[in-house]
Amino acid sequence: MPKTSARLLSLLSLLQARRDWPAALLAERLDISARTVRRDVDRLRELGYPIAAMKGPDGGYRLGAGADLPPLLFDDEQAVALAVALQIAATAGAGIEESAARALTTVRQVMPARLRHRIDTLQVTAVQQSPTRPYPEVDSGVLMTLSAAVHAREVLRFDYAPAAPPGTAAPDAGPPRRAQPHHLVTWGGRWYLVAWDLDREDWRTFRADRITPRSPGGPRFTPRELPGGDVAAFVAGRFRGSDGSGGVGDWPCRGEVILDLPAADVYRFTHDGLVEELGPNRCRLTLGSWSWPGLAAAIGRFDADIEVVGPPELKQACAQLARRYAQAAETDTSPGRKEPAS
Repeated sequence: MPKTSARLLSLLSLLQARRDWPAALLAERLDISARTVRRDVDRLRELGYPIAAMKGPDGGYRLGAGADLPPLLFDDEQAVALAVALQIAATAGAGIEESAARALTTVRQVMPARLRHRIDTLQVTAVQQSPTRPYPEVDSGVLMTLSAAVHAREVLRFDYAPAAPPGTAAPDAGPPRRAQPHHLVTWGGRWYLVAWDLDREDWRTFRADRITPRSPGGPRFTPRELPGGDVAAFVAGRFRGSDGSGGVGDWPCRGEVILDLPAADVYRFTHDGLVEELGPNRCRLTLGSWSWPGLAAAIGRFDADIEVVGPPELKQACAQLARRYAQAAETDTSPGRKEPAS
């Protein structure tokens, strides 16, 4: 029979693995008597684990939730997954960075050396899109309130701060908004609430860092069907200027070009395009955008010669931008320039 301390850990691990355990099955798995199972359960209760006894012909036990958080037991894969999740949480901009870092330190300290080595090989670094305009942090309490409203299917009342250019005062927020919250998502380093706006009678994506929830909320509601049925496709579509119903890859305009650049150099600056290597310094790029001029401009940012494969609309957009840029280059805006006499 294993020692009491090791047996208690084995019992706790079994209780965490499934909801209900018959007493006889626990005794069989641990190779002990039903009486010893009862004594070990009592010891775990003294340590703060809320273990409920189930009535019935066989009897049994269930590990429940208590008022305090008792020590937890994880297997190797669970411990590694938890550590990785904590590293990612520290870069999520959810206002929990310090708590996640402290939790990661606590978990790492009690890990055996073989597991510490595994998680130390993964280092997650938060990279802001712009050093001068970092992504705003969202209060974790706001995220919890939004998530609770989504889960409870309750109308959300909130103030929504409008966007303001840097260095300027924010305009008046206006009256409180009312919306039926459906999903809380992250996109491009920011948190968004996907909801049906009751006042505008349309779907909206609200930036969570601009939301200030009001209390009390509204009544419960029956969720509407999201256009397309896929929240990832819907959000991606909204940022691309569509309603999201056509799928994640459904740009209104999509074209193909050949660039005189290595595929590795192009891939680093292509969010969701397809890059195919054609040679050491040549590649094929398939890219989408919300308009043909927008697509032509996106391709033009690569400092290389371009061969447009198609479609004709992309070639026309390139010609249109070429004329526009040529006209801009010929315009003399130097100081002291005299306007021609009328």
